[in-house]
Amino acid sequence: MQVAPRRTGEWWISPAIPAVANAALASLWAFTAFGGWGEQAFCGVDSAHDPTCATGFENAVLSSLAVVIPAVVIMVSALVLRRVRHYPDRLGMMLTAAAFLWVGAEGIVFLGGYLAQPS
Repeated sequence: MQVAPRRTGEWWISPAIPAVANAALASLWAFTAFGGWGEQAFCGVDSAHDPTCATGFENAVLSSLAVVIPAVVIMVSALVLRRVRHYPDRLGMMLTAAAFLWVGAEGIVFLGGYLAQPS
């Protein structure tokens, strides 16, 4: 990773930074959605577990897939397509866009889980 000036007044950030951010955000979303973190946080555990809340949280996860799928497509295409991979500006731009989509997916899961909580 490096941050270095390209020309006078212009800074360049290595594409490794948004790539690592994408990996971290994707892992966070996966553990929240499918690893039980989100359901446990919003719907309780053991005897306090609310099945209605769990269904609402599952709906939130399914809703977040509308944002996750484009994020995955952007990440994979940015790393596979040669015309993107060999140009750091394009690669960084695409990976940054995917990172923002991951943040949006986390927001959907969080908001959906919050709304699914029993009153």
